[in-house]
Amino acid sequence: MDYILLGIGIIFLVIGLLGCILPVIPGPPISFVGLIMLQLTDKGDFSANFLLIMALLAIFVTLLDYIVPIWGTKRFGGSKSGVWGSTIGLVVGLFFFPPIGIILGPLLGAIIGESMRGAQFKESLRAGMGSLLGFLLGTGIKLMSSGVMTWYFFKEWIG
Repeated sequence: MDYILLGIGIIFLVIGLLGCILPVIPGPPISFVGLIMLQLTDKGDFSANFLLIMALLAIFVTLLDYIVPIWGTKRFGGSKSGVWGSTIGLVVGLFFFPPIGIILGPLLGAIIGESMRGAQFKESLRAGMGSLLGFLLGTGIKLMSSGVMTWYFFKEWIG
């Protein structure tokens, strides 16, 4: 049974890491489930405090990922039109132009959203860059948190 749980845990970790890049999959919470799978085996011996911290980290990073791209767009002068354009661009880019669409979609979406609002191209480009930077920052934070969970999984399992 331990091998089945270990296999399921590894699958959750891989999906969690992929979810850090693919916006439709909540990466850190799925990585956390991988830790729980290891905890259910004879190899897992995480403390309750450690699991609580990892759970809170997964929740915090997931919530932060929704806020950072909006913050980036607004910080660089974008409006609600830019935020909506960025979100729509992300979805369109993900489904129609993977993998590069994940990066270019929010950028182009914010530019188009701001342009439709009547902003000058320079302002639209600036909002698009803010959206892109926010997306990349959110992705990086998710990758770090899921990477930490993956590291602890293998440290506990092998070590």
